[in-house]
Amino acid sequence: MAAAMIAFVSGGARSGKSGVAEALTREAHAARGGERYYLATARAGDGEMAARIARHRRERGDDWLTREPPLAFAEALATMPPGSTALLDCLTLWASRVMFEAGFSEAEAEGRAMLAAGLDEARRRDLALVVVSNDLNEDLPPRDALVWRYLAFLQALHRDLAAASDRVIEVVAGRAIDWKGDAS
Repeated sequence: MAAAMIAFVSGGARSGKSGVAEALTREAHAARGGERYYLATARAGDGEMAARIARHRRERGDDWLTREPPLAFAEALATMPPGSTALLDCLTLWASRVMFEAGFSEAEAEGRAMLAAGLDEARRRDLALVVVSNDLNEDLPPRDALVWRYLAFLQALHRDLAAASDRVIEVVAGRAIDWKGDAS
């Protein structure tokens, strides 16, 4: 069985990061075998999001096992056979659910602990896990205190994930830039 691998793919909105993350997941799956999972964190709350989810499903194809994990996505990873490959898309939406829907009194601390538990579970089960997230820190600083708090939380998750990942990729205009663990 191949050793566990964690990869973090980030980029701006519509940068092509999902396509890069899906290709990386396919490569890992081809090398490892086993099952291939798509861990969806989005909810179709409006027509635009429903259309985006449908487009992503079409582009991915039908050969993925889709799971809609609870906030503690380590639980979803714990159900996967060792050696499987999974794509978590996306950490940005997961973080917003942690902060705004879960009702945690200490959302940031609890969210960081849940992320760490998920990464630990992936390593323990020898999974290849690709996590995709939006880089939202490229714009002007927000004026709203709650938005600022969310961005700080998301960036803390990104730092934690980058530190724990074997590979870190930034996608700019559809081009993947390897910052850690270059595949060459």
